[in-house]
Amino acid sequence: MDAFSEILSGVKLNGAIYFTAEFSSPWGFSAPHSSRMTATLSPGAAHLLIYHLVLEGKAVVELEDGRSLQLKPGDVVIFPHGDAHHIFSAKGAARPYPDYGVTAKIKARDLSPLHAGGGGAVSRFVCGYMTCDPYLSRPILSGLPPVFKVNLRADGSGQWLESSIMHLVEEAASERVGSQAMLAKLSEALFVDTLRRYVAALPDEQIGWLAGARDPLVGKSLGLMHSQVAHPWTIADLAEAVGISRSALVERFTRYVSEPPMAYLTRWRLQLAARSLEKTSRGIAEIASDVGYESEAAFNRAFKREFGQPPGRYRGEHRNTAIQGAHSI
Repeated sequence: MDAFSEILSGVKLNGAIYFTAEFSSPWGFSAPHSSRMTATLSPGAAHLLIYHLVLEGKAVVELEDGRSLQLKPGDVVIFPHGDAHHIFSAKGAARPYPDYGVTAKIKARDLSPLHAGGGGAVSRFVCGYMTCDPYLSRPILSGLPPVFKVNLRADGSGQWLESSIMHLVEEAASERVGSQAMLAKLSEALFVDTLRRYVAALPDEQIGWLAGARDPLVGKSLGLMHSQVAHPWTIADLAEAVGISRSALVERFTRYVSEPPMAYLTRWRLQLAARSLEKTSRGIAEIASDVGYESEAAFNRAFKREFGQPPGRYRGEHRNTAIQGAHSI
């Protein structure tokens, strides 16, 4: 499995469509940072990504810092870090925008289209979200900008995905049994497909984890390490498996990922271990073994270097934080 798929398979993705609209210009609405929407959309989620899919007409999205993107039919615009933004018709919409009943519809989980606006040109779209573990998704999320878009209508698979979502949104609005569950799965597929298209379109000179995952040699190295994280990898073993010299692998990997393969593997192992300490009650020795450490003592030393405290103390502090957070809800 490639590194991109390995990361996504290890992260529990959950998604849903939460709003549909048919606006006539002039129109506009403002979306807060996704952290402010978590309690309504997905209580308890650690990270919420927001996206909009334009089905008909045009729109503009604008971040708080003024950066904007023009949207056309088939465009999916994603906010990987949940940035606050505005979406509006190209002309004539003045802020602050009216609510139009958007908030009430979202809270009611009503997927029937909201009709609002000034009576001009029509824009139709659906809005969705994805939840994921921000730590285990970090390799992917850290390489994404605050906002980006791709178009689904460039090929048959994207067109099928768009038409399937449109069909299921109509079914969900009529409360047909099972439509919400199918929409959730399609929402996840849309997110993954959008990421794939974004990565495929990166310029040849691009560096970073996502560009590295696309590179045949670096991507194969990442895939091997992520799929066999407990394997006792050495740089010699990895270079042989990839099919290049050790020095060439280190140079190429570091150019993309900004650290050598073994340093990357160590950090990823410890990140996985930290999440196990936070989320499970499994023993430290068992967790250490699962991420490739034969010695619990060696694991303890490496963990303390990375996180500034031994695994036992780390687990205790993070469990206390989680309990306090639960009591405050």
